[in-house]
Order: sequence, then C-alpha cells, then structure tokens
Amino acid sequence: MATAADTKTKSKTKSPAKNEPARSAPAAHGAEILPSVRVDSYNLELSDGDGFLGDRASKGAFRALIEQWRKPLRALGDDPFGDEPSDKLGKKSLDELMAEGHPEAAGVVQGAVEEFAHTLADVVKRFLAQKAWRDTERLVIGGGLRESRVGELAIGRAAVLLKAEKVAIDIAMIRHAPDDAGLIGAAHLAPAWIFHGHDAILAVDIGGTNIRAGVVRPRLDKASDLARADVWKIELWRHADDRPSREEAVEGLIAMLRKLISRAEKGGLRLAPFIGIGCPGRIAPDGSIERGAQNLPGNWESSRFHLPAAIVAEIPKIGAYETTIVMHNDAVVQGLSQVPFTTEVERWGVFTIGTGLGNARFTNRAAE
Repeated sequence: MATAADTKTKSKTKSPAKNEPARSAPAAHGAEILPSVRVDSYNLELSDGDGFLGDRASKGAFRALIEQWRKPLRALGDDPFGDEPSDKLGKKSLDELMAEGHPEAAGVVQGAVEEFAHTLADVVKRFLAQKAWRDTERLVIGGGLRESRVGELAIGRAAVLLKAEKVAIDIAMIRHAPDDAGLIGAAHLAPAWIFHGHDAILAVDIGGTNIRAGVVRPRLDKASDLARADVWKIELWRHADDRPSREEAVEGLIAMLRKLISRAEKGGLRLAPFIGIGCPGRIAPDGSIERGAQNLPGNWESSRFHLPAAIVAEIPKIGAYETTIVMHNDAVVQGLSQVPFTTEVERWGVFTIGTGLGNARFTNRAAE
C-alpha cells in the first residue's frame, strides 16, 4: 500500500527502493485475504517442453491459428482475406466474417475457433490438476477475447469439450464487459469505510496492450455487495502503438488520473482518496512487482521501480485526504468484479484471455 506519507519529495517517476516498507496501509498489495475472498492462487505459470501453457491460450495464439489456416489458401493464390495481416484482423471483422463473410474466410475462422477451443480445454484441465486449483467449481472467462462473438464461440466450444470428457467444471462468461470488469474489481480491494462520504473511486487496469483508468461508482444504495457498481468515466491509452518507455508509461497514466479527477470534480462526484490498480505479474506486499510483467513497456520488475509510490508522488492527495493505493494482479482484480455473482459456489477461478493468459483462483470467505 502506498500513501502520500510514503513519498517525501516529488519526482516524475522516481520511487522508493523495492523493499522499503509501506506505511498507514489499510491492506497489503497483492494480499491473499481480501474482504470477500481468499486468493488461493494467481499468475500461475505452467509450462511443458513446448513452453508456457498460457502462451497457447491468448489473443496472439488465436491470431496465429488464423494465419496457420490461411497459409494453404495463400499458397494457391486464393486467400479470401486479401493482404490484411492476420494479427491486424479486428474482433469486429472476424465476427462479421463468421456471420456473413466469404464462406472460405468463415471456414478459416471456424478452423481457428475449433483448434483454440481444444487448446483452451487442455489448458483448463492442466490448471485443475494443480493443488491450488483442485475442486474448482466454476471458471469465469474474461479478457479481450471474450468481448467478441468469435471468442465466445471458442469458449463455448471448450466448455462442450470439457463436458464431453466429464470434467466437472462450470464455464461462465464474466458478467461485466471485460474492460469495465478490470476497473470495477478494484472496488473490492477497498476497505468498506473508504466509501463512507464518497461517491466513487479511481481504478486502473494495466495490460500489455492498453492502460485504462476509470472512475468507478460503488452504488451501494443499489446493492451493498457492489453488484451494481459501474464505470462512470474511462480514459484509454493503447500504449502498444506508441511503444513508450516505462517512465513515459507512468507519466501517461498519471495524466489520465489527473484528467479523471478533474472530470469527477466538474461532475459533482466526491472521489474517495483511493486508487485500486490491477497490474500483470506477482505483486509483493510492498507494492513491487516480482515477476510476470514482461509484456509491459520497460522493466517493471526493477528493484528501483515502485508504481504506487510513483503515483502518490504526483497525486499526494485526492480532495482533502492523502491518497491511498492498493495494487493487485490484473486477473485477480478482473475476477473480483464477479464476486457478487458467485455466491452459490465456494471455489472458483478466472481466466483473462488477452495479450497473455491471466489466471486466479478464489475461495469465497463466506464459505470458510
């Protein structure tokens, strides 16, 4: 946890050493015990002789399958996709091709869907075989792939394959749009008292392609379990197109947060002095990133880099109070958005299929 007290002087991105203790923390970064759930496992990196399993269940892996099915058609000079590179085909384009495009183009997409579904089913089985994932009753799928109809078909087909093999797991789509879920989940990192007298919090979702920041309204008057929480305003930066340095990425994020603070003030929203952050990798209790941030710009695992303190240095207060930050793994945070909708099960997990495969396993604390 970082607060304004952690940073004595302002600096663009300079921050305390990796192991400097945080003070005045309502909750540790990367905590195992959260208000509603216990985090049994996250950022699990399974591998075999062919590399990391997560690399086979990602958006990039799906595009690679599209390319694989295009090659024989291209060799015959009859590629229905034309000259468009496979990694540039958007989700909307693939959905349209699948629904009403050229039959051979739709056939290419269908082939990729089927192969990806088999791969995803195999990855699910490998996770369920791990001690931390045993007895998982439900797997919630989020991430960018889930936002498209083609992605939903691949996920649905994987669910059918698992049922055909009598694998006892319920596959569900994440309730909120994945972009919103990665922000709404941050509200579940905050202690309940943080909402008293405030209308909203700031949330950040850092990914290998995009950085999102938003104003999240808990709307506790509608549902005390955050089931009706929503994203009021959002700022999006596709940093992968700009290829920023680590310092430029942090400066860009801070600018996004300042803009949201200004918009909230103009909109009459009382922002709590709290920022919840979802970030790839293993998050240490002091807020440093131990490993798993390789898809982010620059070295985010350096002992000289501390994202929460870098933000607090530039935004020491929100309103009249010192800024408090809690950071956790991005898959954990996206999964937390599903907490109000998983009360009928005890043990559940989440996959976020995006630039990589994010993963987390939870036990509802009400069941403990």
